[in-house]
Amino acid sequence: MNNKEVAGGEALKKEIIISGFGGQGVLSMGKILAYSGLMDGKEVTWMPAYGPEQSGGTANVTVIVSDEKISSPILSKYDIAIVLNQPSLEKFEPKVKPGGVLIYDGFGILNPPTREDITVYRIDAMDKAAEMKNSKVFNMIVLGGLLKVVPVVSTVGVEKALRKTLPERHHSLIPLNMQAIEEGGKIIQKL
Repeated sequence: MNNKEVAGGEALKKEIIISGFGGQGVLSMGKILAYSGLMDGKEVTWMPAYGPEQSGGTANVTVIVSDEKISSPILSKYDIAIVLNQPSLEKFEPKVKPGGVLIYDGFGILNPPTREDITVYRIDAMDKAAEMKNSKVFNMIVLGGLLKVVPVVSTVGVEKALRKTLPERHHSLIPLNMQAIEEGGKIIQKL
């Protein structure tokens, strides 16, 4: 009997692209998501893409979280796209599978998504980070929004991942990061 039969349904497999300006914590959000999957005992891949666009341009990372072995980390279509700026929206909105999810930050997007065959969520993470007086938690707020609408990993897994990925001198920031995740879950809105 495999995992699928035990769970009594489909095995989890989510193919996710996170994209935004370099400096928005896109790559670290992807890394924490991937580590969280590992902490939850899932199969994961984490594939950052950055080039000349790194600072000020667009950076993105592909994360696959699955209950079963992942055949290839290379994707052309995604179940979930998290886009944090207009160039990312324009590039990845067309690549979300029909029935998929697109999450965008209200601050960085002037022309919101228009597709009607996907579920679109808006999260005002930049505003919430300002309200929390810490721009560094922006990506964790976005991650919290994702986990609210598509719980691909557990918050327990996220906390373990933060302990593993953050240098010990930064462990005092874990409660703030967990609070940011909680806040993200509260402010994400389906459009």
